[in-house]
Parts: sequence; C-alpha cells; structure tokens
Amino acid sequence: MSYKIVFFDIDGTLINEDKEVPPNTIEAIHALKSNGIEPVIATGRAPYFIKPLAEKLEIESFVCLNGAYAVYRGEPLYRRVLSKKRLESLVAVAKRHKHSLVFEGEHSYFSDTIEHPFVHSSVASLKVELPGYDPEFWKTNDVFQVFLHCESHEEHLYQELVSELKLIRWHPYAMDVLPAGGSKAQGIEAMLDLLGILPAESVAFGDGLNDKEMLAFVGLGIAMGNSHKDLLPYADYVTSHVDEGGIRNGLVKAGLIS
Repeated sequence: MSYKIVFFDIDGTLINEDKEVPPNTIEAIHALKSNGIEPVIATGRAPYFIKPLAEKLEIESFVCLNGAYAVYRGEPLYRRVLSKKRLESLVAVAKRHKHSLVFEGEHSYFSDTIEHPFVHSSVASLKVELPGYDPEFWKTNDVFQVFLHCESHEEHLYQELVSELKLIRWHPYAMDVLPAGGSKAQGIEAMLDLLGILPAESVAFGDGLNDKEMLAFVGLGIAMGNSHKDLLPYADYVTSHVDEGGIRNGLVKAGLIS
C-alpha cells in the first residue's frame, strides 16, 4: 500500500514523559516531509496547547480535542461541539458529587473551581498554563471537550450519562468527556474526505486509550512500545518505545522513510 498521510498522537507518541521530542523523532518527521508525505497531529489536546510543538516539527495540520476540531494548513475544516443539554446534565452530576470540570473552547479553556488540586495536578502534567476561572463559560460558548476531575473508583457515578457522553481516562484524577461516539477518527475522516485520501492510504501512531478508534480506522495503525495494554488489540503493528526510536522505526516499517 502507498500511504499518503500520517497522523501522530502527542503525549507518549511524539513526546515522552518529560514532554520532550526525542531528536530521532524530529529527524524522522523531517525525512517524512522530504519524501512528500504529510504529517498531521492527532491529539486530545486543545489547539492552544499544541502550537509550540507544531512549530518545532513544522506541522501545519492537526486534529485535536479528540477529533472535535480539525485544521488543514491553517484552515478549520471540522467542528464537533458538545450540546448545551449534554453539558447541563454533566454539570448537574459533577456538582452533586463536588467534582471539578474544565470546559475547553476553541481559543481558551476555563475551570468551574478555583485552585482545585485535581485540576492543578492533571493540567500541570501537560506542562501548559492553568485554565482561567469561569463556571458559566459553557452556557455562552462552544465547548468541544470537558475535563472531568474524579478518581477511577468514582467513575460509576456518571453511569447515567454514558448513553450521551463518552468518558476516557487520561490521568489518575482526570477524564476527557466527549459526545457518545466521539473520537479522533471523526476529525481524521473529515480531513481525508477533504483531501480525497482513502482511510486505507493513511497511517496513525498512538499510545493511549483515546487512540483506539484512530488506529482501527486508518490503513496502518501503529501502537507505541509504551502504549496502554488495552490499545494493542487495535494496532496492526507495535513499534518501539517513544524514547527508543518508536516513531522512526514505525515509519521505516511502513516504508515511508529509510
């Protein structure tokens, strides 16, 4: 198969636990571009979190917020927002259990609490600025994704919402909240449709639970060697660890660089 485009997750894929890009990953991305293959970031992060990395790797296109917002070479092409009705239900349950929420908009994000330790711990792990404070943000702005802050033993408290919302854990204290059925694959599909590229002609790299649909959707799904074990059944190939040339080795396996 002749692949035409490659989608890369960020955390644990393009960057390691120290939030640094391994030098061999930078070299591999440059080699990929030199061979005429377009690299695209596909992440759960918001667009305002990824700009420094995109500039460092000279990547112009991205699918972010777990597929809710996609941009191709600077031009927005896909938006998937959470409905006010679903947000209202989530806010009510979170308030009942005193769990903090962070609402992610198109250009900024805001928490419904001030100085919450779970918010600080989860967001600090991303090495980005902490959210502002605006508990009413969701009422008057488009929200693409929400961080729900609770521990794993409390997830059952949101069982009443699983028919309309999808919860994916990414931190001991935090989960991403998307519409039911939401995934990175939706934003990727929109981009491929725009470009006239078949899913079979695309490759994706990932390591986390929010990468399942993406790896299953593309022609070649590659899991990092440091991936969550539950992602592995969705991958066509498992490459090495992010710090052990995982990106380079996977691109070589795909026949995209030498």
